[in-house]
Amino acid sequence: MSKIGRMPINTTGVKVEVKGCEVHYQGKNASGVHILPPFLELVNLSDTSIKLDMKSTARQNRKFWGLHRALLFNKIQGADKNFEKQLVIKGLGFKAEVAGKNVKLSLGYSHKIDFVLPEKVALQVDKTGQNLVFQSFDKELLGKVCDQIRSFRVPEPYKGTGIRYLNEVIIRKAGKTKA
Repeated sequence: MSKIGRMPINTTGVKVEVKGCEVHYQGKNASGVHILPPFLELVNLSDTSIKLDMKSTARQNRKFWGLHRALLFNKIQGADKNFEKQLVIKGLGFKAEVAGKNVKLSLGYSHKIDFVLPEKVALQVDKTGQNLVFQSFDKELLGKVCDQIRSFRVPEPYKGTGIRYLNEVIIRKAGKTKA
């Protein structure tokens, strides 16, 4: 049995409505529809929580119980408040600038990199250009955008320069030593 699938979903601040296999949700940040497979049903526990139950306990159905609970939980939580990820740029002369919906990254290459942000993602850059804060109600899109920006200059293990997540630990290697 899925430990995640059994957990209730808190719906405070979000209006949730069930129409057959469709779960309609509406919050202050976003609204949308999540389509459940036919073997799952939504049960109202109270005014502020819901739970997913399985109609049949076949082995292949149990795999998707926790998955759909997590997807629905992320959509409902994102409709109420935005998700946030922080990136840190380390390196001499490395920085980011926001120009409208574009991000200009200076990462030590011979050219600047222009990255177009999706409409659903907001970015704040501090005055040094080294700390980037991304916000969005869509957790999947937020992770994808942060990974794309991080891939322009992955942290290297000798000096530790590059783009990394705020809480990411870079395991440093020792350089050459004289014998």
